[in-house]
Amino acid sequence: MHVVRRPGDVRVVEIAAKSILNRVAGMPFGWSINPYQGCAHQCVFCYARATHAYRELDGVNEWGSQIYAKVNAPAVLRRELSRPAWKNEAVAVGSATDPYQSIEGRYKITRGILIELSRARTPMHLITRSGLIVRDIDVLREYAARAKISICVSLPTLDERLAREIEPTVAPPQKRLVAVRRLADAGIRVGVAVAPVLPGLTDGHEMLANVLRAAADAGASFAWHGVLNLGEVTRDAFFAYLDENQPELIERYRAMYANKYAPRTYARSIAATFDRAKRNTAFAPPAAIVPEPVLPELVLF
Repeated sequence: MHVVRRPGDVRVVEIAAKSILNRVAGMPFGWSINPYQGCAHQCVFCYARATHAYRELDGVNEWGSQIYAKVNAPAVLRRELSRPAWKNEAVAVGSATDPYQSIEGRYKITRGILIELSRARTPMHLITRSGLIVRDIDVLREYAARAKISICVSLPTLDERLAREIEPTVAPPQKRLVAVRRLADAGIRVGVAVAPVLPGLTDGHEMLANVLRAAADAGASFAWHGVLNLGEVTRDAFFAYLDENQPELIERYRAMYANKYAPRTYARSIAATFDRAKRNTAFAPPAAIVPEPVLPELVLF
């Protein structure tokens, strides 16, 4: 039986990072920042589980047991952003870890990173499953007045029971919607990621439409989706979840996931379903924060 680790059971290792800006290939963004290595959320579908292999840890059974905190990240980032070679390209924060997992409450590394990015007027997109982000609304409001930013809150389902199964230590869906509302009310561009879409669990038209309606009602100005990918380590973790909680779906998943990716016909079908639901949902932009004029002498490095 899978044992869910609580925050007090997670070992935190403080490390000094040599670099914070990571060049990314094959993604919609060119650069990423991850304030932590590892994640305490223990989502059964997390593609980042494979990164534990770099630390010789088991990404199935030890995922979420040990987190590495890059305590010098803001200082290193400030140096990197000040280099003449840096072209101030858009950065994604949280591509392989949640920047607002519980230890961020103590370490405030993500907050420091956002302050540095804001000073440099760097376009930024951040994704999280945590309501802790509302702590930094003051930083985000100032940031939004300096550069183009967007925040994305992951919300794959509104079903509280299912959410607890697949995201065992993440805030319930309704609490995440409260975070969306608070960010939107602060004038920050915020949306939801309905991801990953899970076959037989969260892929029904009405299920997807309900998430989109709830997000729009909470003030979200955009939404996107992604289908489930099952890389080697993630596959083992997800099938362990199915075996314990959804055994009737195992054969379906085996047939669908002969390799890492879902069949293209399924992905196209979900895209069509999602687009249909989105067309019937009224997303509105947030109250505008008027950007400051870009004056070189005011740019802080």
